[in-house]
Amino acid sequence: MLAIVSAVLFFIAFLINAADISTNDTFTSTNVMLLGLTALALHVAGIGSGWSVRGRRR
Repeated sequence: MLAIVSAVLFFIAFLINAADISTNDTFTSTNVMLLGLTALALHVAGIGSGWSVRGRRR
């Protein structure tokens, strides 16, 4: 799930950079890219990979 979020954030950062969109200081392409890298790092670390069912097997 977090890998999809990071891919979307990378795409938004690319669009901001490629289209040279003027944004405020919070939503610059670098900040959006860093949010994508954070989501990707959390995905690689195993956080947000989904629920695991730990029930009894019969």
